Amino acid sequence: MEILAENSKLAGTLAVPGSKSHTVRSAFFALLSQGQSTIRAPLEARDTLAALGAAEAFGAHVRREAGLWIIEGVGSGILCPARPIDVQNSGTTLRIGMGVAALGEKWVVLTGDEQIRRRPAGPPLMQAYTNLGARAFSTRGDGCAPVAVRGPLVGGATEIDCPTSQYLSSLLINCPLAHEDTEIRVGVLNERPYVGLTLYWLDRLGIEYCHKGLTHFIIRGNQSYPPFDRRIPADFSSATFPLAAAAVTGSTLTLRGLDMQDPQGDKAVIGVLERIGCEVSFGAETVTITGGDVRGAEIDLNDTPDALPALAVVGAFASGETRLLNVPQARMKEVDRIACMSRELAKLGIVTEELPDGLIVRGGRPRGAVVQSHGDHRLAMALAVAGLATEGTTVVQGAEAIDVTYPSFVEAMQGVGAHIEVIE
Repeated sequence: MEILAENSKLAGTLAVPGSKSHTVRSAFFALLSQGQSTIRAPLEARDTLAALGAAEAFGAHVRREAGLWIIEGVGSGILCPARPIDVQNSGTTLRIGMGVAALGEKWVVLTGDEQIRRRPAGPPLMQAYTNLGARAFSTRGDGCAPVAVRGPLVGGATEIDCPTSQYLSSLLINCPLAHEDTEIRVGVLNERPYVGLTLYWLDRLGIEYCHKGLTHFIIRGNQSYPPFDRRIPADFSSATFPLAAAAVTGSTLTLRGLDMQDPQGDKAVIGVLERIGCEVSFGAETVTITGGDVRGAEIDLNDTPDALPALAVVGAFASGETRLLNVPQARMKEVDRIACMSRELAKLGIVTEELPDGLIVRGGRPRGAVVQSHGDHRLAMALAVAGLATEGTTVVQGAEAIDVTYPSFVEAMQGVGAHIEVIE
């Protein structure tokens, strides 16, 4: 599938879809609860449906209705399916699912698509679960999926470096169901707001734990999750793309459904865009942004790595130099987003410089070109946004990747005036 995008002027209001991070976590919390949970307004996308499928494979009974998931959980009494669990393209589902598998008494294998089988599944996470009484290993010995895991998860003490926050979130979600208390000492920790989002759920579900600055956790064992009824808030990561579109086209857009009190880290992107020249105002669960003459800046993306593709595109239209820094984990996502964004922006006529942990973008006058998503949903949307402000037509190949998190992206952008279409 390809997306064709041309120079556009945008105006109006669009609704932001539900949060992927909240939706994936909610599916696992519902699985691990005793009783029936109701998840309202979940994100219906490839990654979240992979999480829902994993919950079913572990024994949850799932009923899907319009805007509603009703899930009967199994607590710690998970099933251990004989067939591998396919997480598709969802790294979060893989890492949390490894911990769920550690609650069982038989081997469980988790695998995914070609990208997942190339990304590190988490050797530090496998070792952490092994230290806590379970067993876990990469079946091909390369640290990637397929991963085999077997419990029981006993508890105890472990140390872990977390180049991705998903390692720590996996432990925090599953260790309350271990037989004994768990002590976790954390070294490297990237993407700290995502850990905060996990703790937000633990707090609301009444889980007992204590921590010191996200570096030392003690989690009481032998706990249980209660069923819950929760509405999923809108996704600030998905909102990044229409926000960036307003910034580069000099347009005014209102985004509906965003809660600035929610712990999602990517809400920081709004402040970044305001700092580099956009006008921003807030209403009741709305954000209105007006783009203009944006200027380059130095931006630390350690807490918000998913914003790199969109902010790299904003940097392509900014005056001066944009430095996206302290984000080594961007090289470990669906693809190496630093290298791939550098390569694709070059096709648009933009000069970039790769750093080991970031990207320097020198603003200019991007021109339309044929570019490639590399199978990454955030690259596909970011490059489509670039096409809305370039001279000439931009064609984004591999655009089907947007279904991973934002299947309605093209339709939403068309609704606010974007000259954008899908070619099958």
